[in-house]
Amino acid sequence: MEDAMINVREASAEDTETLWAACLEAANWNGDIRFTKDQLMNDPELSHYVQGWLRNGDFGVVAEARSGEGIGAAWCRTFPADDAGYGFVADDIPELSIGVVPGHRGRGAGTALMTALIDLGRSRGERAISLSVEDGNRARDLYERLGFVRVGRNGGSDTLLLEL
Repeated sequence: MEDAMINVREASAEDTETLWAACLEAANWNGDIRFTKDQLMNDPELSHYVQGWLRNGDFGVVAEARSGEGIGAAWCRTFPADDAGYGFVADDIPELSIGVVPGHRGRGAGTALMTALIDLGRSRGERAISLSVEDGNRARDLYERLGFVRVGRNGGSDTLLLEL
């Protein structure tokens, strides 16, 4: 997928650093530095979103600026119930993570990433995709616009699900 500013392509095993950067942006979505990259990589509840990428069942997309610089990523992984992610619904429903670097937010990169990832999930025969979104996160509007609906609540976050 391509527009005037970015190119979105399927993620590969070589995109691990871009996924770590996107995961860090997702964890620090509100602009506060809640986690450093070292903290993220050493926290099992957060690191399992990227650690060991690209394992069987993983799929994702990366957004690049025209220069080729990775500016964001959206990806899905499944987790067993005993190692559930924040947006866990079932062990056969992949959980979505997305992050866009600050200088590129609000310019359509998130929409392009989400649309491409949803299309990829459908082409793979996934039945649904879930995610977790914290209260106050502006990305909730994007998720709801794309058809995600609330199916659960955990602390200050909602679990959203998109049936494919």
